[in-house]
Amino acid sequence: MSRGGTDDAVFKALAAPVRREMLDALKDSPLTTGDLCARFPALDRCTVMQHLRVLEKAELVIVQRKGRERWNHLNPLPIKQIHDRWIGPYAARAVDMLGRLKADLEE
Repeated sequence: MSRGGTDDAVFKALAAPVRREMLDALKDSPLTTGDLCARFPALDRCTVMQHLRVLEKAELVIVQRKGRERWNHLNPLPIKQIHDRWIGPYAARAVDMLGRLKADLEE
């Protein structure tokens, strides 16, 4: 997938609050699909699987099968790539501006 296509898939995946909550749930350790279903009782298993497919397509979740279980692992690299491309440069500029403002005020 091209970088732009990957970015689009990541932004689409992160657009849904429930998918962000799923990623938060996976932050500390991988969970089985059954564990995720238990954490989201308002959603049926089919809906959880649909959300996981979107996250997997965006490469935010890596699936590992162990026997009959499907383990979902968080892959933070696509989020880091978004940060490096979009957030990092803007944050650096903002810090530079704050540094200049501080220097100007101290003169």
